[in-house]
Amino acid sequence: MPRAIRLLSALLLVPAAAVAQAKPEVANAERAARRAWESAPEEQKARWQRQRDALKPIDLSEDTQRQIVIARGTPEPGGYHAHPTTAMLADNRTIFCVWNIGHGGHAGPMARSDDGGLTWTRMDDALPPNYVNFRNCPSIYRLSDPQGRERLWVFAARTATDKEVVKDVPDRLQGYMPRMVSEDDGRTWRELPPLGGRISKDDPFRCIMAFSSIVRLKDGSHLGMFHRGGGAGEGGTLQVLQSVTRDSGITWSEPTVACDGATLDGKQPCEPYVFRSPDGSELCCILRENRRSGTSLVMFSPDEGQTWSRAADTPWGLTGDRHHGIRLPDGRLVIVFRNASPNAKDKGFIAWVGTYEDIKQGKPGQYRVSLLKTFKDGFYPGIHLLPDGTIVATTYTTYRQDDGGCSIVSVRFKISEIDAMSAEAQK
Repeated sequence: MPRAIRLLSALLLVPAAAVAQAKPEVANAERAARRAWESAPEEQKARWQRQRDALKPIDLSEDTQRQIVIARGTPEPGGYHAHPTTAMLADNRTIFCVWNIGHGGHAGPMARSDDGGLTWTRMDDALPPNYVNFRNCPSIYRLSDPQGRERLWVFAARTATDKEVVKDVPDRLQGYMPRMVSEDDGRTWRELPPLGGRISKDDPFRCIMAFSSIVRLKDGSHLGMFHRGGGAGEGGTLQVLQSVTRDSGITWSEPTVACDGATLDGKQPCEPYVFRSPDGSELCCILRENRRSGTSLVMFSPDEGQTWSRAADTPWGLTGDRHHGIRLPDGRLVIVFRNASPNAKDKGFIAWVGTYEDIKQGKPGQYRVSLLKTFKDGFYPGIHLLPDGTIVATTYTTYRQDDGGCSIVSVRFKISEIDAMSAEAQK
């Protein structure tokens, strides 16, 4: 089994306290990016260099006035906050954030903001008791059914086993992709049975992480995408799978493979971010490339996910981990991620700004905005656009050198500010 798969499997099996001491993914990504640059043919280096130089760099990472700390990291057990995702209600103001304790550890925390992310209230005690036994990267989504009824969902990779169990809940539900739901805009929550059965390598919902992204299809159903290890019998490659729900998250179809690393000459696709093109005609899926042999990957579907193009290289500036994005009123895209670009001058939590056609045609894009740095680990994101044009990008980072653990932090900015900073720099 390749080292990358062994590491990902290990993150699902060791206690959170031990995982928190693992080598940070930020350092791993930067080392791998250097190796990719050093081993690349000269022609490829030149192409990457041209794309890097065409992007205008903007640095907001030292502007602490833009930063809101949702949960401060500490050296104590339980003080390592990691892997947040966010969801916003239809009021375009109320935001929920969930995360886990320790790198790839157990769930439990949730925070709510009623003012667009300026202030936050923890609501851990309002959640089902077994939620603390959900493992690895909880993901939160707002889905609406064809009748307009909305639900908030939280999914995770699996439930805890053996010594991982944080709280011994009698007759607790167990399996892959555990979940909980709120049908009253997040005021109350209840646990539903996991999508998968008891932990087994043959379970169809077996995963390394639960849904990394969910997109609404034209018929009102939703397509969710996640990834898993292919197993030793398939060379230990990573696979990206998809499943469809037609009732806003209650039931899901049998997962099918959308992208298999076994067909990609050694590349390892994972952490899919799927979204719709601006004209609505197709789906685009950006993938982390976990072997880190070059750039990230991208594939397209003209038929609502029934078929996908062969995954190909993204533009250089989009190379990173756990992408997520928004579309601005002027059509531009803002996509945030953990940087993994070969020979990058900027580091950390990155916002790429460009157009859909830039992605489609392999063009550089417009900006690379450095949002946050870290002293250790960080940078799985959530992102939202508020009615006044404020972009709220939320991630995790070792905020201060002496914190010990990671903090959950959001960064606020407007694209008009980025445009003005770029214009000023050109003068």
